[in-house]
Amino acid sequence: MSAHCQLTGVRPVFGNHVSHSHRRTRRRWDPNIQRRRYWVPSEGRHVRLTLSARAIKTIDQIGIDRALARIRARGEKI
Repeated sequence: MSAHCQLTGVRPVFGNHVSHSHRRTRRRWDPNIQRRRYWVPSEGRHVRLTLSARAIKTIDQIGIDRALARIRARGEKI
């Protein structure tokens, strides 16, 4: 599973871990990615999406139909 959100497009961010002695090593911050299944009444089927926690809250607010329109506008295949 790729670590990116289909709705918001958030991906892992890279940076440095800085120790107490100020030595730097590379690290990455992963988004909180979840796999969710939604029923889409307009299409009469379920869709399985890879979403961040923030995107799940966004779908709760705007609805699955508008969220799918945004995902398709970004060029993602559903």
